[in-house]
Amino acid sequence: MTSTLRRAGAFALVGTLALAVPPIAGDTSRALATVASPGPFLVVAALALYVVDEGPLFELFARPGDRRDGRLYGLAGFALAAAALSLLSVRFSMPMPVFVGTVLLLSWGNLGGHLVRSVVDEPILATAGFVVTGFFAGSIGQYAGAVLVGLPTAWPLVAFLAASGALLGALLRAVLFERDDPLVMVSVGLLLWLFADLPLSVDPTQIAVALGVTVLLGYLAYALETASLPGMVTGVFLGLQTIVLGDFGWFFLLLTFFGVGGLSTKFRYEEKQDRGVAEENEGARGSGNVLANSLAGLVAVLAAAASPTLTRLPPELFLFAFAGSIAAALGDTLSSEIGGVFDNPRLITTLERVEPGTDGAVTWEGEVAGLTGTVLIAAITVGAFETVGALGAGVVVFGGVAGMTVDSLLGATVEGVALENEGVNFFATLSGAVAAGLASLGVGLVVV
Repeated sequence: MTSTLRRAGAFALVGTLALAVPPIAGDTSRALATVASPGPFLVVAALALYVVDEGPLFELFARPGDRRDGRLYGLAGFALAAAALSLLSVRFSMPMPVFVGTVLLLSWGNLGGHLVRSVVDEPILATAGFVVTGFFAGSIGQYAGAVLVGLPTAWPLVAFLAASGALLGALLRAVLFERDDPLVMVSVGLLLWLFADLPLSVDPTQIAVALGVTVLLGYLAYALETASLPGMVTGVFLGLQTIVLGDFGWFFLLLTFFGVGGLSTKFRYEEKQDRGVAEENEGARGSGNVLANSLAGLVAVLAAAASPTLTRLPPELFLFAFAGSIAAALGDTLSSEIGGVFDNPRLITTLERVEPGTDGAVTWEGEVAGLTGTVLIAAITVGAFETVGALGAGVVVFGGVAGMTVDSLLGATVEGVALENEGVNFFATLSGAVAAGLASLGVGLVVV
């Protein structure tokens, strides 16, 4: 057994301390829980920082940086993050099952990933090991946490939270370092807290189909090299949220962007390489690119799931915002990928001719391709949602064109100075969402 695998097992055992949660009933028990719940993790952190600095126990938990510093900072950070989540649980209404499930998910998922990696050195399989082990550990942790405090357990919601947490944890661990596990733990815990507070009604069949469809399509994107491993995990995570929080109509819009946009990056790729306008990594989209183009849509899905109970706004408003953001993302992608192979691009702010690949440059061929992308999203929106209609399709196209235009304007003015490409993409899709949402209000499709 390698030292890395032994260390992962030791961290998993420490994470299991999350099960040492006292039941909460009344002010006295809550006061006791404030001390007792984070207590085991605080003790571990104190030992890691001030007591254990050599010997077999030190060697068991030490990461390379810990050996250099002579302190178990990795273990201390892990324990302090778990303690922080436990305090959020007993003092600030984070559900106890979310706290326990998150800690077990990350600690045992990490062990599962390292176990697979010790057998076969294949990143996608190691990621699958993390996700599968984390899913089961997170599910068991949620159930155990619910039993400890006497809460009812809804298994479809447990499965959704565990799957969401495992995918988000895998994504963050793919783009961060192992020493950043405390940040991963806190991020996963906060997201699952948000999901747990939404007025969700999760169907078990929907969960199973959502996981099957998104994993299959994610793997195909990875195998076809239209997405990197982090990009694939990001796509699966976003797809799961879209199906469960929205429905399959919402997901089909997102899928259209991923599919058509991914294939467009391969369009005359060698020629775009020669021109210096091709996407890096053979056109495989990474997590930053996927998130930048999808984050505004994800927020719209979350807002729709929370409506009208929490937002006091009609969910249809956020449907138009979602469709507008996806239309902007696909329109901008097609405009760049198709327009990049044509000559004589012009800067959008001055209309002067510039070199291909210049930020903010457009071609009429690219603009037509982008407009076609927005119309495609609008047509799918009409087909998937009976209430949208022809006027609603126009609203979606308007949002998409607005987002495309903002992308070009930002590219010509602030890209490379105040924003990188991912930031420009995010604000473009956000502009598309806002434009479509406001337009739906302005033409009376949505009444607040």
